[in-house]
Amino acid sequence: MKKRTVALMLTAAMTAASLAGCGSSSQTAATTAAPATTAAQAETEAPKETEAEAETEAQAETDAPAPAADGELIKVGIINNDPNESGYRTANDADLKKMFTKENGYDASFAYSLKNDEQITAAQKFIQDEVDFLLLSAADTSGWDSVLQDANDAGIGVILFDRTIDASEDLYLASIVSDMAKEGETAVNWLAGQGLDSYNIIHIQGVMGSAAQQGRTGALDAKVAAEDSWTLVTQQTAEWNSEKAQQIVQSVIDSGTEFNVIYAENDDMAKGAVAALDKANISHGVGKDVIVMGFDCNKWALQELLAGNWNYDGQCNPFQASYIDKIIKQVMNGEEITEKTIIMDEKGFDAEEITEDDVNTYGI
Repeated sequence: MKKRTVALMLTAAMTAASLAGCGSSSQTAATTAAPATTAAQAETEAPKETEAEAETEAQAETDAPAPAADGELIKVGIINNDPNESGYRTANDADLKKMFTKENGYDASFAYSLKNDEQITAAQKFIQDEVDFLLLSAADTSGWDSVLQDANDAGIGVILFDRTIDASEDLYLASIVSDMAKEGETAVNWLAGQGLDSYNIIHIQGVMGSAAQQGRTGALDAKVAAEDSWTLVTQQTAEWNSEKAQQIVQSVIDSGTEFNVIYAENDDMAKGAVAALDKANISHGVGKDVIVMGFDCNKWALQELLAGNWNYDGQCNPFQASYIDKIIKQVMNGEEITEKTIIMDEKGFDAEEITEDDVNTYGI
């Protein structure tokens, strides 16, 4: 696709977006914007994978982006975290790969890393390759200004997905994200509602500096600071990894320190924590000695809630591809981007209230 044509389209889209844009901070936008109320988002209010796939297939068949006038496909460079990082990431990657195909008018290239510097190197390579759009799920919220400015200078449209970054809104077209701070607040408010006399918490964090880690950690840190009865027995990163989480919990068990809550920032780390509990014959779940909390709503994790083995799981919606596709179409058609920040609709699940239908509807 001719870069001058794309650059002109992007200039028009960015100008229109800036007139109706949110605040100057991407993090602020993601944590304060009200949930989008578009018809497309309403349709994904129950984001089970089968529904998302059906929506993607229908969109591919009836509303796929047309190739450029000169017959070329739309080139996109997609930078994501390791798809093996978690069930959430696997679903997210599969959703993107289902949408960005040659059949749908795209020439897509993918790069994966959990390290910010490696992602930035990949972004620079995509810029050199003259992609039309750069799609980014950043490993870390900081350090992106320079490379995104380079993309803008090259006439490449940047669209954020899954995670926010600390950069000026002028450097990207739109952001399709989860409200990680709200996810943390919802979880912590649920935990506070359990009415424990004291909260002795093993806090297992994700990759430090990521938007998910910051949002899910921030709410818990604030509550611990405000309440004398809330104590962090330990607070360590397991980098989304089950085995590392198991080691952290095993270390606490071996130390003899008492605890009654495990707050794990994703399902895989919660699973690792539970493995350590089971090895030590420590009961967990509804009415048991230790409350277990996870995030992401993997189907197997929700089944643990349904069985009463876990207590809480926070939803994180991985199906963002259709929203990205819509924005690219708007740009290619010279239309105004009406929403700078799209917040995915999400909820939390309590083991004592979850149903089999919830597992089938929301499990990824």
